[in-house]
Amino acid sequence: MAGILSLVWFVGSVLITPFLMILLCIVFLASIGKSLGVRRLYVKLLLVIFEFGRANIETAQRNAHKNEDSDEDETCSEDVDPPNNNEQRDQLVKQPNGLKKSNNGYVPNGNSVISRDDKLILVPEPPFTILKKDGELSESKEKYKEYDLSSIFDYLKVGMQDIIEDQVTSRFEAEELKNWNLLIRTNRRYEFISWKLTVMWVCGFFVRYFFLFPLRVTICFFGVCWLTLCTALVGYVKDGEFKQKLNKYVSVVCFGILSNAISSVITYHNEENKPKSGICVANHTSPIDVLILMCDNCYSLIGQSHGGFLGILQRALARASPHIWFERSEVRDRHAVANKLKEHVSNPKNPPILIFPEGTCINNTSVMQFKKGSFEVGSVIYPVAIKYDPKFGDAFWNSSKYSMMQYLYMMMTSWAIVCDVWYLPPMRQNEGETAIDFANRVKSVIAKQGGLVDLVWDGQLKRTKPKKEWRERQQEEFSKRLLN
Repeated sequence: MAGILSLVWFVGSVLITPFLMILLCIVFLASIGKSLGVRRLYVKLLLVIFEFGRANIETAQRNAHKNEDSDEDETCSEDVDPPNNNEQRDQLVKQPNGLKKSNNGYVPNGNSVISRDDKLILVPEPPFTILKKDGELSESKEKYKEYDLSSIFDYLKVGMQDIIEDQVTSRFEAEELKNWNLLIRTNRRYEFISWKLTVMWVCGFFVRYFFLFPLRVTICFFGVCWLTLCTALVGYVKDGEFKQKLNKYVSVVCFGILSNAISSVITYHNEENKPKSGICVANHTSPIDVLILMCDNCYSLIGQSHGGFLGILQRALARASPHIWFERSEVRDRHAVANKLKEHVSNPKNPPILIFPEGTCINNTSVMQFKKGSFEVGSVIYPVAIKYDPKFGDAFWNSSKYSMMQYLYMMMTSWAIVCDVWYLPPMRQNEGETAIDFANRVKSVIAKQGGLVDLVWDGQLKRTKPKKEWRERQQEEFSKRLLN
């Protein structure tokens, strides 16, 4: 019995000692605001591994294509007639991975079977081109003198495109990667294409689940405890300039420790535009957005009160600095929200308040409609653009599919979270400019800087049906076309 206990103690000390050393190193570096560059070196190594995996996948696909081409040549040499029906022709269409066509509709060039225009036509315009007798195109606006069956063709086309893939639904799904990143979250089964990829995937699996995951859980647990303790102590400090500086230092250090729980590699640009007061608005991908921004600056937050893990963080933060948390019944009271927001920004000593005007998480490929509430206050707006690199880990939180704990589990078992943050010049509302126009102007600036698609749709379509006014507007536009 004593021998078994001694063995358990020895094995435990061997495993725990490195974890404690790494944890102490992380805490020390975060407290002085320094980094050894290990995570950036780790990301560069991952890029080399991903490139090696991509080359192996392409080699395996070429070999598969050659084998199938040779089989087809042998079939043709036996004087077999070519397929005459659609079902037989579809059987000869291959996917990019060299397999036979399946229900997902892939063709050899990687595009879907049904092609659609890149730009969605919300309100189709009358055709501007007609054919001359010699077949050449000429510009001429067709007039709809009376209703014709072809008048609805443009709308039918747009409707079919939206049924296949609309601009809104695709923004609430994980961004598709061009190359496989050795994660198990794929239905292509790339890990079994060749023995080299199989070995790489197995090694990566053990690294992520048996080294990185336990280490990140330990860091997260310590970070939350440290944040709770530090903010509680700051809460006892008398209000004043010293408390503000202490709160900022504690916030940056604690969130810097928590960022190690997802192996974040963050690059901040244009730090001269970093907000010091007023309102900071940013595009929204996940709750990690707050963590990413709080690693570099101290913010006050506004949002709905939560329970569970998020509730612990909210109560901890509220002890040290002013935040605005609403109950579910108060969120719909716009006047109460606006009054508290104006009260906060009116005090220049308060930290800048961080707001995500989209109101829901988008998959970081676009920026959707900004709510106008934060743009009616009359305060200076500091836009911030956040762009994640999905090669190392998908930061998007699909709240309708995954709970917060499931999402954190996926983040901690990914390779890393790599992103860029751009601080944009402060913006003010122009004279005579409405809050909606101001919000759209800020949104377009963020979208342009982050390389995101600027969409006019409301992100709440993720949960609700389109408004009746939108359908009526399309009907009005169609009737105008018939009258022209």
